[in-house]
Amino acid sequence: MFILMFKMFLPLIINVVMSFGAYHFTVRIIPRLKDMFLKANLFGIDLNKQTKDKVPEALGVVTGSIFLVTMFLFIPLPFSRSLFTNDDFPHDELVKLMAALLSICCMLLLGFADDVLDLRWRHKLLLPTVASLPLLMVYYVTFNATTIIVPKPLRSWIGFSLNLGPLYYIYMGMLAVFCTNAINILAGVNGLEVGQSVVIASSIALFNLIELSGTLWQAHVFSLYFLFPYIATSLGLLKYNWYPSRVFVGDTFCYFSGMTFAVVGILGHFSKTMLLFFIPQVFNFLYSVPQLFHLVPCPRHRMPRLNLATNKLEPSVTLFKQSDLKKPMLLALRFLGKLGLIRWRDTVTPHPDSCGRGDPDDRMVECNNLTLINLVLILLGPMNEAKLTTVLITIQVICSALAFAIRYPLASLFYDVPGPQVI
Repeated sequence: MFILMFKMFLPLIINVVMSFGAYHFTVRIIPRLKDMFLKANLFGIDLNKQTKDKVPEALGVVTGSIFLVTMFLFIPLPFSRSLFTNDDFPHDELVKLMAALLSICCMLLLGFADDVLDLRWRHKLLLPTVASLPLLMVYYVTFNATTIIVPKPLRSWIGFSLNLGPLYYIYMGMLAVFCTNAINILAGVNGLEVGQSVVIASSIALFNLIELSGTLWQAHVFSLYFLFPYIATSLGLLKYNWYPSRVFVGDTFCYFSGMTFAVVGILGHFSKTMLLFFIPQVFNFLYSVPQLFHLVPCPRHRMPRLNLATNKLEPSVTLFKQSDLKKPMLLALRFLGKLGLIRWRDTVTPHPDSCGRGDPDDRMVECNNLTLINLVLILLGPMNEAKLTTVLITIQVICSALAFAIRYPLASLFYDVPGPQVI
């Protein structure tokens, strides 16, 4: 029995060994390529540092490339038994693997194009949708399950299960868009993009390892094929991106990471469960909605600002006229200010009338930029950048623990099985 299990999981064991090699190669190659990026004018200035040195930008393309090379070398291994025996070749599994790599490769290319060309937001929403089409096509051909189990409290109205049909494919396409952009908008301090991604990937990997004893174990092994090399290369990048950052990861890494998560969630058949590991990103998105949809003025950079006197980060703010806001949004922001979830301050009108009162419509309003990073600074006070990143990563770890609690103990209250599944 042990020998049989060893043969079944031998490709996964080799994948782990290759991932260790990918980590060491990433650690060695990044310092050698830094000057190449600087010569190509791919650099940024760390706005939260007193020094204004040039920092190489878009190094996520290096880790993404190493990840792809590792996966390309790994392709034959899961199919080695079929290649050298008379067993039927699992063409559907090969198609899944190739489609997954195609989608990741596309997003890596598009992310690098964004770093070089500075694409607009509408392109950032369209490109992940297009890149996810190979995944959705393969899902349709190989699995095509669009029926979900209905929670117990709703079964008297809806029934035991509900077939979503095309709506489920729309959901998966939107999932790819969300994953690729969620990490991108929760960024701005050294090490945060890579740090949160490593925690998410490690949490998903742990979930897959737990589920190896289930009936869909092959799908979870498939997911682990991607996660181990991803975690390894990302840890190599994190070594140089942690405070004080010697390289910037760029949008390339965020796009590459998001599509990798979308791939393992969709083709691993746990796309709904995967969202549980994005609790901070979901909160950050909802908190940022007023600025993302320009209901509140949104500056180009929403990262915290450095107080030169204390060398600590403080919440960044945006200044605008009260008349720029619709009345419902104005009331909503004032309410959030009362709850302490935003820092809201009215300032005097720049042109008071002869009585010194001024027109209320011209009154200037100061509000913090609506990101989870600034909210943490509002709630906990100013702190240095390294500590802020550590606090945010700790929040990610706590939310992952909460995700496991929701997925296993609490899910039994709503489902007859350990958690929600697509059937």
